[in-house]
Amino acid sequence: MNYNWNWMIFWDPAPDGNGTYLDLLFSGLFWTLLTAACAWALALALGSVIGVIRTLKTPWIARIGTVYVEIFRNIPLLVQLFLWYFVLPELLPRAAGMWLKQLPNAAFWTGFIGVGMYMSARVAEQVRSGIQALPRARRWPGWRWA
Repeated sequence: MNYNWNWMIFWDPAPDGNGTYLDLLFSGLFWTLLTAACAWALALALGSVIGVIRTLKTPWIARIGTVYVEIFRNIPLLVQLFLWYFVLPELLPRAAGMWLKQLPNAAFWTGFIGVGMYMSARVAEQVRSGIQALPRARRWPGWRWA
């Protein structure tokens, strides 16, 4: 096999007319890293709260956390992203749906929320299992580290 790579294409104008192909690649890298960072922050915050909720002694509160985790873990990520981007604006009241559709960078906002919610279910499971790994005497208020 004899490949002839054309590396100069990175300096050719991009089809959209905004810079070169290299600029387009760096723009994609920027949006990917921004989406990942925002989704990570959302997943850490929400997943920690849901994970703690799942360990509470009140059964109905713990069930709410369990339902959340089961829904977001058992629906594939691609389906969730589709639902967030295409279905959610249609389910909202007309004014809210139009606002969501016309947001600048709507794909970014729905993407980071969708990925963040998906990952938060996994973080919740990790937090729950970490708490349940502790001895029972050290889980609840009033315990002492002896």
